[in-house]
Amino acid sequence: MTKRRSRGDGGLHWDESRQRWIASVTVGYTPAGKRIVRKASDPKKTEALKKLKEKVRDYEDGLAIAPYRYTVADAMEYWFELLSKKGRAEGTIKKNRSLIDNHIIPAIGARKLRELTVQEVEKWLQEKAEILGNDALRQLHSMLNQAVRKAIAGDKVKRNVVELAEVPQGQDGRPSKAMTLDQAEAVLKAAVGSSLEAYIVLSILIGARPEELRPLTWDHVDLDGRPAMYGLPAEPPSILVWRSVRAKGETKTLKSRRTLAMPLKCVEALRDLKARQMAAVKRAGGEWSETRLVFCTRNGTPRNVTNVLRDVRIVYRKAGLVPTDWTVRELRHTFVSLLSNEARVPIEHIARLVGHVGTTVTESVYRKQIRPVLEEGATAMDKIFPGKGEPA
Repeated sequence: MTKRRSRGDGGLHWDESRQRWIASVTVGYTPAGKRIVRKASDPKKTEALKKLKEKVRDYEDGLAIAPYRYTVADAMEYWFELLSKKGRAEGTIKKNRSLIDNHIIPAIGARKLRELTVQEVEKWLQEKAEILGNDALRQLHSMLNQAVRKAIAGDKVKRNVVELAEVPQGQDGRPSKAMTLDQAEAVLKAAVGSSLEAYIVLSILIGARPEELRPLTWDHVDLDGRPAMYGLPAEPPSILVWRSVRAKGETKTLKSRRTLAMPLKCVEALRDLKARQMAAVKRAGGEWSETRLVFCTRNGTPRNVTNVLRDVRIVYRKAGLVPTDWTVRELRHTFVSLLSNEARVPIEHIARLVGHVGTTVTESVYRKQIRPVLEEGATAMDKIFPGKGEPA
């Protein structure tokens, strides 16, 4: 007579209909009192027994016992479903879906999650490093890492091998650049009379981000300012950079929420734009959108990234530039470059104007546009130790 297995050792029996040995072990109970059983099978008794011992060992160690058929693709789909319910921006959802469909599932999606190794993850990342930039690589690693963490929380896998994998160096991205003073003047001249004249003027002269200008409303534009009165200082014309096209309309950081005084050229461009819009409203009658957007389509509806890029590149071409060589965001880089190299504005002031938390971000993002010359020390020493051509 076959000896009965000890309690907690699981069970092993032959299934005649399936012609396989079935190994099973109870790993817990549901709130309703129903047993939670994990099973494995194999035509060979020794292999089935081996799988049973593995499940029992994991159970005794208090580890999660991963479903054998649960794949990387299953984990990614579950993570994406949760992400989609968090109210993330549509662009973020779309980008993540594209990365999953084009780079994760085709390469390692069919791999069983419990069998995935650190070496396999690193090999996959290394292959992607030959075609993707550093940001995309880090995002792929982060997405897979988060998906596996969720799988661990759901008792789908025992450990996170993705966390142990190193992210290789990716391809160099498109280098950012800024226009020279002559190029900026040519673009401003070419923009006169165009649909995005005021947009281009504000981008170059106050350095607002593209995602801050697109949702700008007339309620956040002060074209008149305020003279000094009742002991209060005068306030120049300004715009309130308080909104963005990011999720929930928040600016990129708390420092990004700022009020910027406008140069006269910006005020003039916005006044012209407002007059044209008011005339268009009268012509359109009740068809004009009530968004009160400063930069909008002919019907008053919001502009998107593609829409803005198309019209800005028309101006680039008219200014004698190669349109495909320049992006909209490089108008902001031009603002930083002109302040630093032409006006010699200190980096601390530039950081505040562009809405950065500190100068570290400004130096890292705009390192090619900022003039790295510190003059305070030289000026002080000239006063202490004057040269031959300087009076003592």
